[in-house]
Amino acid sequence: MIMITLLVSLLMACGNTSVESKEVSNSSSGEQKNVVFSSKTQLATFAGGCFWCVEAPFEDLDGVISVISGYAGGKEKNPTYGEVSSGKTSHKESVQITFDPEVISYAELVDIFWQTYDPTDVGGSFYDRGPQYESAIFYHDAEQKKVAEDSKSRLDKSGRFKKPIATPVIKYTNFYAAEDYHQDYYKKNPTEYYAYRNGSGRDAFIKAHWPELSEKKYQAIPKAELKKTLTPLQYQVTMENATEYAFQNEYNGNKEDGIYVCIVSGAPLFSSKDKYESGSGWPSFTKPIDARVIDKPIDKELGMSRVEVRSKLGGSHLGHVFYDGPAPTNLRYCMNSAAMKFIPKSEMQAAGYGDYIWLVD
Repeated sequence: MIMITLLVSLLMACGNTSVESKEVSNSSSGEQKNVVFSSKTQLATFAGGCFWCVEAPFEDLDGVISVISGYAGGKEKNPTYGEVSSGKTSHKESVQITFDPEVISYAELVDIFWQTYDPTDVGGSFYDRGPQYESAIFYHDAEQKKVAEDSKSRLDKSGRFKKPIATPVIKYTNFYAAEDYHQDYYKKNPTEYYAYRNGSGRDAFIKAHWPELSEKKYQAIPKAELKKTLTPLQYQVTMENATEYAFQNEYNGNKEDGIYVCIVSGAPLFSSKDKYESGSGWPSFTKPIDARVIDKPIDKELGMSRVEVRSKLGGSHLGHVFYDGPAPTNLRYCMNSAAMKFIPKSEMQAAGYGDYIWLVD
């Protein structure tokens, strides 16, 4: 009887979204991927200097269908790399991302974009100078404009940079794919790519301004050790994909300021700022702190198709994400309390999470 009640609760509170797989047709050059969950697609267009370096961080993110390097915002038709890079056009080197909003939100992409370049640089990007290398967020609709402007304002007030954010939020007009040899440049020419990143100062800048999120810093713990350190419920949820009872878990009603970290690796997952009362009985969030630290495979257990959420660095099950949440992301990250540890704001600095306090304020 308990199992039947739990199953009904799962079906009602963590509802299903219909699945339709299809091949996306895109006239731009670059690698194409399949939409593996929904038939919805949206575009995000960013400029942050060298497009090779902006393209790479978005590749291989679950929910991202394709990332194309190209030229945006100018008046000239069908520009070439030689024309744009030499400043003979009004275009900027840019990337255009096609993504599934039921898996990853525009807000998550903007959060990642800020961490790929120097948003305070005026007149170019690192040692690439000229308007063709200046940064920009090209919004595609009113909702994207609001998300980008709100995100920019919050980052500007955070104190992470000594200078004000210079990246403008501009209405999207056009995008032309760059030549084939520019697509996936970091894969085709890794030696030249990483030499460029290092030599230009981009990597040093990112390291100086953003916290490290790596396997080296947030190490996964072997299962044998986890069995000794986790409670039986925590182990069942994280390692065996179990689901705890709705309304009978530690963080569903928690309203304290702080962050939620992976109980296995300690990697930061969610901010209390993005937590909301969904009525589902599980702690719910509109977005993660950084989408690059989670995986979202398709879960077809229980006779339904859902997007699972896993801790990439912890290798652990966290919960599921659904497209029935509030604006602006419309996503509901429905998490298990047993898969996370809450760090109150007052303890974040001492616990080594001081770099994330601005996301809680």
